[in-house]
Amino acid sequence: MKKLARLTVAMLAASLVAGCMVGPNYHRPAVQTPTAYRDLGESSPVQAQTASFADLPWWQVFQDPQLQELVRTALKQNYDLQLATERINAARAQLAITRSNLFPQLSGNATFNGGREQNFQTKFNFLSLAADASFQLDFFGRLRRATEAARAQLMATEEAKNVVTLTLVSDVASDYFALLQLDLELQITRDTVTTQEGSVKLTSLRLSHGVATKLDVLQAQQVLDTANAQIPDLERQIGQEEDAISILLGNYPGGVPRGRALAEQVLPPDVPPGLPSSLLERRPDIREAEQTIVAANADIGVAKAEFFPQISLTGSGGGGFGRSSAFSNLMSSQIAIWSYGAQVSQPIFTGGALRGNLHLAESQEQQALFSYKEAIQHAFGDVSDGLIGYQKLHEVRLRQEQLVNDLTESVRLSNMRYQGGTTTYLEVLDGQRSLFAAELTLAQSRGDEYQSLVQLYRALGGGWQQ
Repeated sequence: MKKLARLTVAMLAASLVAGCMVGPNYHRPAVQTPTAYRDLGESSPVQAQTASFADLPWWQVFQDPQLQELVRTALKQNYDLQLATERINAARAQLAITRSNLFPQLSGNATFNGGREQNFQTKFNFLSLAADASFQLDFFGRLRRATEAARAQLMATEEAKNVVTLTLVSDVASDYFALLQLDLELQITRDTVTTQEGSVKLTSLRLSHGVATKLDVLQAQQVLDTANAQIPDLERQIGQEEDAISILLGNYPGGVPRGRALAEQVLPPDVPPGLPSSLLERRPDIREAEQTIVAANADIGVAKAEFFPQISLTGSGGGGFGRSSAFSNLMSSQIAIWSYGAQVSQPIFTGGALRGNLHLAESQEQQALFSYKEAIQHAFGDVSDGLIGYQKLHEVRLRQEQLVNDLTESVRLSNMRYQGGTTTYLEVLDGQRSLFAAELTLAQSRGDEYQSLVQLYRALGGGWQQ
């Protein structure tokens, strides 16, 4: 057993003098990125600044307490996020498996035999104990490169979880604002129904007094019917939106509690995008793509190391203990056994398999590089779209508010003119129709503005920090 221990120490010492690793060492690819974000407001790039809107945690961006509670529930219960977490555990276990090849492998065996031989009428009992050790010398870094690849895959899996978290936070906020938009449209429609019911009663009363026509009553009824027809469709959309949010929360379809109304939601006074260079570190999808390159780069080293010899050391030691009635006076009851050896394996002819495996690893590394560059390009495109969308949709909402104010005043004046007998009800009808459509459009503009805020926050890489 002492010799086995010395052999194990020798194996460990051999690992310390292992040769250098073949294959390329990883260096972050040089990618040409913009020095500033695009800005359509003044047809010039956004000025570079260190602070970024995405640096704020999601609970400071989305200040509706009910929305915050929904996001927290989703982060605890969403199955996609739980699946991403479990994939990290699997990747961590795979790293442990791969890394174990760098260490000596020890195993023990015990065998006990006993019985009686009928021919010689002898009895025997024999116990054997043995320990085996094997160690593969990593002279050319095949095992270390494999461990490097497994570690990079683990980190890529962790970044993939951050991508899921970012997407989840954004989806919950986006669906919540969409739900509030539908609530606002439903409220506008119901208010229109109430107003038009009064208009129908008023025109009917004027008809009974001979100061209105049957056509006036029918025209007032048209606006009422139009509004009533939209209520069931809006209620359908609300129910389906609630179901979508419930699924994101990891719940079965059901109702969703509301917080502040859409018009009462807080909009940030400023949304600085930050430095373009920081986007590479903040976006988890870009970080995931880079770790994929690291793993693919290490796999090239593994493929190259297959061309070189593989050297393994083996050793075993143990002893036997027993007694036989036939030989108890002729042999010792204790026997020590030990052995050691070395094995060298060198590929000679593989039909092109090793070279093909190397070309495959190099191609996969190039594919990972292209995916990395594409991820960066899409990230800057997302940020540009987000900045443009938030800026322009904000302007749309302001102009739509002005249109609603103008139409509201127009309808008020038209009603006064109609009641004074200086115009027909057709003028009032046109104004009411225009106002109803403009109010619904304003609700949609408010929803689009908040949706663009969510998308910009997501594009800048915010929302996944815990």
